[in-house]
Amino acid sequence: MYLDQAKKTEIFSQYGKNAQDTGSVESQVALFTYRIKHLTEHLKDNHKDFGTARALTKMVGRRRKLLKYLYNKDINRYRELIKALGLRK
Repeated sequence: MYLDQAKKTEIFSQYGKNAQDTGSVESQVALFTYRIKHLTEHLKDNHKDFGTARALTKMVGRRRKLLKYLYNKDINRYRELIKALGLRK
């Protein structure tokens, strides 16, 4: 599987306060970004996989809502996260 518990712990420890910080906006956005990149690569090979395409669209929407929340709450944390993840080029 592409996303096991060790990988999740690594993402949470890198972007959250610690490895058990699964609820912070930064760690959730980082996890969504990892999953979005994986599904994008999958859809490049399997362009007729409409279920995955719909799941990808919903996931992008969820990430966008979280980023909008962070933008309104604390713009400095938002800018740091965008730079760290390489979004919004």
